[in-house]
Amino acid sequence: MKKLFPSLTSCGVVCLALCILAPWPSRAEDTRLMSLGLRMGISGSSPIGEEEQSDFQQYDVVATFALPWGSYSQSGWGVGTRFLGSAGALTGAGETGFIATFVPGISLGSKDRRISLDIGAGFALLSDYRFGNQNFGGPFQLVANLGISVAVYKALGLGYQFQHISDAGIYGSDSRGVDLHMFEVSYRY
Repeated sequence: MKKLFPSLTSCGVVCLALCILAPWPSRAEDTRLMSLGLRMGISGSSPIGEEEQSDFQQYDVVATFALPWGSYSQSGWGVGTRFLGSAGALTGAGETGFIATFVPGISLGSKDRRISLDIGAGFALLSDYRFGNQNFGGPFQLVANLGISVAVYKALGLGYQFQHISDAGIYGSDSRGVDLHMFEVSYRY
């Protein structure tokens, strides 16, 4: 049963991604670049589930794309789908590694993107998964995001995301994840 659980978890993540990316026949638009930004994140006191053994920082470039499925009322409020991709550096315990994230998600808010609440789940790839005493378990990690973004002046946007990174037990029970508070400055298209 222990070997079955990680494959069920992986299967669930794949099913979620396919459901988000599956073409819905109505209200489909083109995929388009919504924003480019810079993010900086700092780790919290402990990740969900286990105590982290190092303090972490993440610095990256992030691109947000609008996926073609959504539903907005005449007032301009509704639900849309997004894809977030980032590439940057994860540092901890005096070590630095490359990190890339790929996170599809759902956005609640105004169609003009003046304000939106985003939630997503995807995956991350790490070039180094050992930082001092903290072992992430392997290069493939799962990512969960919850965030808010607002337009503050013309095309300038600000955002905050709570980002959880872990292997969800794929590599065994000895691995640890990290929770990051991510702050973003973006240019909106």
